[in-house]
Amino acid sequence: MIVIALFMFVFVLFALFFLYFSGINPGDMTVFLAADQSFTFPTPIFLIAAVLFGLLLGNGVHILSLLGRSASSWRGSRRMKRSEETLNIYRKGVGRLLSGDLKKAHTLLQKALDRDRKRVDIHLALANVAEQEGNSQQAIDLLLKAGDLEPKSIEVLFKLAAVYRAAGRLDDAIETYRSLISIDGENRKALRALRDMQIERQEWDDALSLQKRIIKAASGGSKVAAEKELLLELRYEIALAELNKGAIDQAISAFEELSREEKVATPARVSLGDAHLQKGDIGKAAEVFQAGYIAKKRSIFLARLEDCYMQAEDPSGLLSFYRKQLLENGDDLLLRLYFGRFCLRIEMVDEAIEQLHAVESSGVDFPQLHLLLAEANRRRQQIDEAIKEYRLALKIDSHLSLGFVCEECGTDSNTWKSRCGNCGAFDSLVVPERQQIQQGRPQLQKAIPHGLREA
Repeated sequence: MIVIALFMFVFVLFALFFLYFSGINPGDMTVFLAADQSFTFPTPIFLIAAVLFGLLLGNGVHILSLLGRSASSWRGSRRMKRSEETLNIYRKGVGRLLSGDLKKAHTLLQKALDRDRKRVDIHLALANVAEQEGNSQQAIDLLLKAGDLEPKSIEVLFKLAAVYRAAGRLDDAIETYRSLISIDGENRKALRALRDMQIERQEWDDALSLQKRIIKAASGGSKVAAEKELLLELRYEIALAELNKGAIDQAISAFEELSREEKVATPARVSLGDAHLQKGDIGKAAEVFQAGYIAKKRSIFLARLEDCYMQAEDPSGLLSFYRKQLLENGDDLLLRLYFGRFCLRIEMVDEAIEQLHAVESSGVDFPQLHLLLAEANRRRQQIDEAIKEYRLALKIDSHLSLGFVCEECGTDSNTWKSRCGNCGAFDSLVVPERQQIQQGRPQLQKAIPHGLREA
C-alpha cells in the first residue's frame, strides 16, 4: 500500500509539473529526420518525452546490469556447488587410495576427473592409483596432462620423474629432472636424484658437476660433510676412468692428491700403485702398497704386494717386508695370515704352518684359515690333520649335516627354526642351494646287465 500511495503522489506531482511547464512554454518544436521528413510536437511534450526516455534508458541499463549480475551469480553458485561436489568425490577417492582399495579409488577419482579435467590434484591422485596398479604408462599419460595444465608444477615433475625411473626409462627421468632444475635451480632433492642416476650410469663428470652445485646450495650441518665425502668419491671415480683410458700420468697426479684425503685414502693408494704398475714402475708400486698397508692395515695392500713381487719374480723382497713388519708388530694377525699364505704359495710349508697356527691359536676361526692349514698339512703328508682342517673348513660334522640357510637374508643356521634369527622371516630356513636341487633333473641311466656290472 505504501508503494502504491508513493507512486500516486509522484504521479500527481509529475502532472502538476507538466501543467505548469506547459503553461509557461507555449509553442511547438519541429524535429527533422530527413530533408523532406519532420515531426512537430508541443515543446513541453518533447522535453518531457526526452526526460522520460533518459530515465527509461538509464533504468534499462541498470536493470540489464542487475540481470547480468544475477545470472553471473547464479552461474558462479552452480560452479561452486559443482566444485564442492567434485572436491567431495576427490576426497573420497583419496581416502580409498590411502586405505588400499584401488578399484574404488580409481572409480571415484575418474568420476571426479570427468567432472573437472583442469584439476591437477585429481590427475596426480589418479596417477598414483595407476602406478600402484602396475600401469606405469597410464600414470605417465596422466602426469603429462597435469604438466600441460601446470608446466612449472614441481610436484608434477617430481612424480613424473619418479614414475619414469621406476619404469626403467632413465633417459626420460633424467630429462624430467633437468626440466625441474631449470625451473628451480637450487632444488637439492632434484639435484641429488639426477646425480644418483648419473652415478648409476657412471657419468662421473656430470655427477661431479651436480655434486658441486649440491654442496653450494647446502645450508650446512652433517649433510654437507657427507656431500663433501661423496665429492671425493666422484673425483676418485673420474681419476680411475682416466687410468682405464690410458691417461696414466694424469691419473697418478689425481690419486696422489686424493690419497691425502681420509675418506678415499685406501682406494686412492691402491689405484695409485696400480697406475705405477701399469706404467711399468714395479718398485714404485711396491713402495705405495707397503706404505698403504703400514698406514691403513688393509688386506688389499698385502694382496697387491704379493702380485707385485711375484710379477717381479722377487719373493725375497716380500719375505723381507713381512719379517720386518712382524718384528715391529708381532700381534698383527692379518699380516701373519697373508705371510702364511704367501709362504705356502712358495712352498715354505713349515713357516706357513707356524704363521697360520699363530692366527688359529688366537681364537680366529673361519673357513679360509682352515683351508690354508689343510693344504699345508697335506703338503707335509700329515693326512689326518689335513682331513680335520678340511672338515672344519667345510663345517662337516659326524652326522654329515647339510645345515640350513635363510632364503630371505642368506644367514646360515645349524638347526632348523620356524623363524630366521637374523631377519625374522617366517618359514624361510631351507637346505642350501634348495632351488638348484629342486630345479635339477637326473639324467636317465641305462640299465647295466648284472655280468657287466661285476666286470
